[in-house]
Amino acid sequence: MYAAGGVLAVRTERGTSIVPANRVAWTPAGFTHDHRAHGRTDMRIVFLTPSLARLVPDHPAVFLASGLAREVLLALTGPRNYDDDATGYSRSARSRLLRVLVEELREAPEQPLHLPEPRDDRLRAIARILHETPADNATLAELGKAIGASTRTLSRLFRNELGMTFYEWRTQLRVHHALVLLAEGQDTTRTAYACGWANPSSFIEAFTHIIGTTPGRYRTGRQSTAPTPRPPTAVTSSE
Repeated sequence: MYAAGGVLAVRTERGTSIVPANRVAWTPAGFTHDHRAHGRTDMRIVFLTPSLARLVPDHPAVFLASGLAREVLLALTGPRNYDDDATGYSRSARSRLLRVLVEELREAPEQPLHLPEPRDDRLRAIARILHETPADNATLAELGKAIGASTRTLSRLFRNELGMTFYEWRTQLRVHHALVLLAEGQDTTRTAYACGWANPSSFIEAFTHIIGTTPGRYRTGRQSTAPTPRPPTAVTSSE
């Protein structure tokens, strides 16, 4: 799934990936998943054959789309796929484009945009609280007291089950919420406070560390570079 514009949330049993503009979400075969669009979204979907799918990760991942990958994705899902007056790509041409796309994804580093889903009931209880109120600044000790678990136990569970600390996980969750709010038109300051940061500067720092650009530049770039969506909003290309 490619977000040519807007923001996508892709959920599997492994967790949720937030896919801002110009990112590619890869979901391997066998993973039950659903997705949701936020803001004015132009979503493109491409399917890979088993032989090509073996060349990319065997787990859900998010990649930054290179300039070449972007153009290939737009070509594979463009007007030629649904305009009766245009000549579509031949089977061999689509195969070549798909191979180029896979090679570009193999070279692209995975983006830290996947929020793992807790399995332990205690962590799931904390996750529910923070998903509902991302601005909640309760400490791990305070959250543990509310659900009946010690700080030491919860810290161990976060590291062993999710591969990150509680504070790393909460920051990731907040950035996910921030991307959604920015896609829906909120400004940087309102988004910062709505997601739990004490001031906009600390939000900008955390957002830039994970996304690679400031919230302001992200909003400006998303609005100025996203192609104008044309119906249908979700176009698929299978091979």
